[in-house]
Amino acid sequence: GHPAPPPPITDWPEAAPADVQSIDAIIAAFYASTSGEANQPREWDRFKSLFIPQARLVPARVAADGSAGAFILSPEEYVVANKRYFEKGGFFDSEAGRRVESFGNIAHVWSTYESRRAKADHAPYIRGINSIQLLKDGDRWWIVTVFWDYERGEVAIPEKYLQTPAP
Repeated sequence: GHPAPPPPITDWPEAAPADVQSIDAIIAAFYASTSGEANQPREWDRFKSLFIPQARLVPARVAADGSAGAFILSPEEYVVANKRYFEKGGFFDSEAGRRVESFGNIAHVWSTYESRRAKADHAPYIRGINSIQLLKDGDRWWIVTVFWDYERGEVAIPEKYLQTPAP
């Protein structure tokens, strides 16, 4: 048959139950844990606790020749790659729209984000869409993958991704 799930990793940060009790809660915690003013530490253990230890964060990137590629990071590699940037200059991500599809123990969230350098900034400096895959394990949700792309010139966010449909 199918392989068994991997054994639990014991040195992974434990999530606050309120952060992982629902899709709404884990998405809110995902954005909140990396956001903060310049020169303020972030909640990196909280961030990591939202993910299965084997999770992947995958930004799509466009090369100068127009080709696209994927940059694949573990949660720990994501923290190392972004910690200085987020904490030095200020970084706030917020959700501008959401679409959710779910079946059994899996959910796929299309979460439109807006990034600002300070909470008081009127307009975002960049927007994009996070494609977030989640796993429901008993009483909690886990992030398995976050795959995202950003808005640019010829690639505008469709209106349907700037709204959150009624449940």
